[in-house]
Amino acid sequence: MERPDRPGADPVNPSDNARPTPQWRLFRGDGQPRRITMPEPPPWRRFGQQRSTEAGDADMDPYRPYLIDQPQIDVVNAALHLRRPVLVTGHPGSGKSSLAYAIAHELSLGKVLHWPVNSRSMLSDALYQYDAVGRLQESTLSRDGRGPEPDIGDFIRLGPLGTALVPRDLPRVLLIDELDKGDIDLPNDLLTVFERGEFEIPELSRMTRERNVVEVHTAGSDIPVPVRGGVVRCTEFPVVLITSNGERDFPPAFLRRCLRLDLPDPSEQRLRDILAAHLGADAPARVDGLVRAFLARRAPDELATDQLMNAAFLRLGGVDTDAEGVLEALFHQLGGTV
Repeated sequence: MERPDRPGADPVNPSDNARPTPQWRLFRGDGQPRRITMPEPPPWRRFGQQRSTEAGDADMDPYRPYLIDQPQIDVVNAALHLRRPVLVTGHPGSGKSSLAYAIAHELSLGKVLHWPVNSRSMLSDALYQYDAVGRLQESTLSRDGRGPEPDIGDFIRLGPLGTALVPRDLPRVLLIDELDKGDIDLPNDLLTVFERGEFEIPELSRMTRERNVVEVHTAGSDIPVPVRGGVVRCTEFPVVLITSNGERDFPPAFLRRCLRLDLPDPSEQRLRDILAAHLGADAPARVDGLVRAFLARRAPDELATDQLMNAAFLRLGGVDTDAEGVLEALFHQLGGTV
């Protein structure tokens, strides 16, 4: 008995399967298992490569070209001299988060410490986490003679903000991503840490008489760092970039302590420069139609630059991006409901 088609789904036409399948179609929808070789990914979707140890225990992120104008460069330099956070605003895809990686790469400041903020984010999680349950279990085993006395430092790991405040000769780059998605009090909670450049770990400060220095773990590294007197205090204030999509306003006290940087939507020429930097000098001319289609849709639909880059990468690889459904999937609007 034939299986009825699912509502809303197009039935598979056997004659379609007889036609040659373009090589880019790894998945064909015919239910036939096959072995595949994955194609090369876009340059901006390659992971685990180009690692370097120039910055000591902080490896470098993969380098990706980043284009920025002189006024924005000057704001970043002002923040570096003043040791102040930069509040970066702009539409999705304008390069807010990428700026942190560009700074870390150019100044050889190691791997970016990333704190993605959501509605459940708390300052304490970004500072450190203490595994009290794990320590209790290890202590129980020790009292029973089945293991050594556990070191409290083995159960403390600094978060991205806490790791950024570890004393070092050169600062780390901290990306606080989409702060406007967090709790309304979170910006004010950050102020004390930003102003003092330090925070306390009560679990360690309570035991300073018996032990003043404890080694703890850090974010993204297995190399422990010493904490003295239960306080983590920076010697160089980290390079802090805070991104916001403008979903809500921040309190004046917080804004006063940040430098503001608004990244505009790229112009047509800047879009072509971005494509050339990532995909080759001849890329803009080869995908001219895509650029014009993107610009025609961007204003009403709030498209992001990386959507154009994805479409250009496929087009340059021989994919017919004008095929039904492909361009719509690539250039879908970012605003509104799905």
